[in-house]
Amino acid sequence: MRRTNWLAALLIAPLLLLILGSFVVPVGLTLFRAVADRDVAVALPATSAILAEWDGQGLPPEPAFAAVARELATALEERRIGDLAQRMNFESTGLRTLLLRTARAGDRLRAPYAPSLVALDARWGQRDTWLMLQRASGPTTSLYLLRAMDLTRTPDGRVTQVAMDERLFRTLFLRTLWVSLLVTAICVLLAYPVAYTIARLRAPWSSVALTLVLIPFWSSVLVRTTAWYVLLQREGPVNDALLGLGLLDAPAQILGTRIAVVVALVHVLLPFAILPMHSVMTRLDGTYLRAAASLGANGMQRFLRVWLPLSLPGVAAGGAMVFLLAVGMYTAPALIGGDRDQMVTWFIANFMTRDVNWGMAAALSAYLLAMSGAVIALTRLLTGGAVQTGARA
Repeated sequence: MRRTNWLAALLIAPLLLLILGSFVVPVGLTLFRAVADRDVAVALPATSAILAEWDGQGLPPEPAFAAVARELATALEERRIGDLAQRMNFESTGLRTLLLRTARAGDRLRAPYAPSLVALDARWGQRDTWLMLQRASGPTTSLYLLRAMDLTRTPDGRVTQVAMDERLFRTLFLRTLWVSLLVTAICVLLAYPVAYTIARLRAPWSSVALTLVLIPFWSSVLVRTTAWYVLLQREGPVNDALLGLGLLDAPAQILGTRIAVVVALVHVLLPFAILPMHSVMTRLDGTYLRAAASLGANGMQRFLRVWLPLSLPGVAAGGAMVFLLAVGMYTAPALIGGDRDQMVTWFIANFMTRDVNWGMAAALSAYLLAMSGAVIALTRLLTGGAVQTGARA
């Protein structure tokens, strides 16, 4: 038995290493960026060391002014000031200008540095500026996780909400959750009768029907989403059909609306709901249905009290797969949605590619992962209870 266990472990070791190297480690390192804070400590090591010993009362000692003046000039010369300036400007708008102005002053600054820096920019004489530098010296920070929930930390350490015109992410997560749940519900409702019908068909018609379900997988998500971009235009076939049926008097603006996003997502994700349901339904034992019929249950009773509870694992698997894909969908909302239809993934991509703010991208990803896990756990809990109730019935 021990030899068999070692052999099994050796066989699965390459797969385990592949999963660790290509998924677990990269995802873990990316999520760690949500709390990592090394930019200030790397660019201003001496300043960070001095501020670590500062008690936060009044202004820091003269060595802190001398160190920040010297290290900012060095960071500018070595072209390392960009990440530092971006990090501090995210902490408080305007600090980028302060740091760049001080770095460019360079040789013009003379000891004693405290009055020189204050004369250059009055913000060096404010305690809040130094408190933010001290807090940003790392090695970890809660800034990104707080900002992803529309919260921020004041210079004295209190957690407060951001300004009203900057509050975005709570609404964004609620929008993502609502759209994903709506798409999941529609897909489950549409997929169940399709999977039931395919499972009840005899060969070769069941294979033909299953092939029709698989056909969308032969084209990419981008192609299918682009097709909806063409179909839903004001001069597109959908508007032409609605006008021809007399349902509209003039072409409607469908493209760029929430309806367009939901329709496209349902079309793209529907096969992911059908296949798990079909897989479970084809393995259901018909003996239970015949036993229920022998006990006097009619067709509706057999379906509600036998077939439906036994098929719920497939419904849960299909719904979970659709939900996980929906919350991470980027293409459909970006192509055919409006400004108020973008989901969390659009902002994650924006922070990574345009703003190059990996901390915010990681924080949003962490919350998105937590939200997805919570919904899936709740679904398993509810469907598990329903399956046990159905089995007892």
